[in-house]
Amino acid sequence: MNKVIDIEKFSNKIKDGMTIMIGGFLGNGTPETLIDAIVEKGVKNLTIIANDTAFVDKGIGKLIVNKQVKKVITSHIGTNKETGRQLNAGELEVVLVPQGTLAEQVRAGGAGLGGILTPTGLGTIVEENKQKIVVDGKEYLLETPIRADVALIAGSKVDKSGNAYHTKSTRNFNPLMATAADLVVVEAEKVVEIGEIDPDVVMTLGIFVDFVVRGETNG
Repeated sequence: MNKVIDIEKFSNKIKDGMTIMIGGFLGNGTPETLIDAIVEKGVKNLTIIANDTAFVDKGIGKLIVNKQVKKVITSHIGTNKETGRQLNAGELEVVLVPQGTLAEQVRAGGAGLGGILTPTGLGTIVEENKQKIVVDGKEYLLETPIRADVALIAGSKVDKSGNAYHTKSTRNFNPLMATAADLVVVEAEKVVEIGEIDPDVVMTLGIFVDFVVRGETNG
């Protein structure tokens, strides 16, 4: 099944108010072409779930600068001063989550779990308004699963059915996020025919992917 679509068809699927997961780590392994298309379309009131908000001129940071985002669920914002400015000005809601906890919440959302138990955040602001559960005499926070309307991920090599290989650190959150959204779109640095990727190196399974978009460098 050929899942490759053009960027215009992708843009038509993104609407105001959507919750969108975006893969990447400081712009590394981030679907830049897809983000640029969202910036150009100008949709508003987005909720973004991501490891970080990158930089003011790169990746998710472009959406922040363009004021298309109402809420961010993320691990850190220190590399994007505009995220911090909008937070302090009351223009943007930011939910900071420990990085490992965020990854596990996404994994739980993809696996259909009711949440995860973690000691991370006990005794800090992280525990506010959260349920605590004791297991074998040890206290944990219950962190609920996270899902999104759309997940945007990036793949180094992607076949036409959506199976993806991610080079080195570009893997990061991408395979996890592909499992935890109603619609999954992968931007491919290189699109190949079905069967050209060794099954042993597939990191994101095509069964999770709805559409493939060629990155700008792919022609």
